[in-house]
Amino acid sequence: MSDRLTKLLTSFESHISIPWPSAVSSDERTIFLVYHKEDELKLRARTEEFELACTNNHHPWLLLDISHSFERWMVDQDYKETYFEDPEYLRGIYDDFSDELVETLSESVLENQSADSVIALLGCGTLFGFASVSGLVESLAEKITGRLVVFFPGEVQNNNYQLLDAKDGWGYHATAISATS
Repeated sequence: MSDRLTKLLTSFESHISIPWPSAVSSDERTIFLVYHKEDELKLRARTEEFELACTNNHHPWLLLDISHSFERWMVDQDYKETYFEDPEYLRGIYDDFSDELVETLSESVLENQSADSVIALLGCGTLFGFASVSGLVESLAEKITGRLVVFFPGEVQNNNYQLLDAKDGWGYHATAISATS
């Protein structure tokens, strides 16, 4: 029997190989690859296989790894020492981080996409507690003309997505692919 990530890859490959309709909403152009959080390192080691699934089906691939985006953003903050002394002050600027992240990712996407492109977002788990993954995905999806693929460590049930072990989730009408799909 195959492991979970092999099943996820096989399901993704089947999905990405079918012809893409052109007149679809940003929600419909978004694909969540839902996997167990404990598979994070294994998944990262296999992202090239997901890329290969896309390029073999004539879909250019752009990987956006946001794993270190918060640290990079913090380095540029004028009051970072104050934030480390009293992290509660950070809560007031989380929205600034989110806005700047969307702007940075959007610039990368606009320069490197086509209607056949797959823009893959890796590292969503690192945003937990700092930024809204749902807000990021919704904002970014609007700027993508091809497909947005979100590597998502969590769960999905009835279009309700839960990141990591979060109690609250959010509703989103994307295509969800998991090892059990």
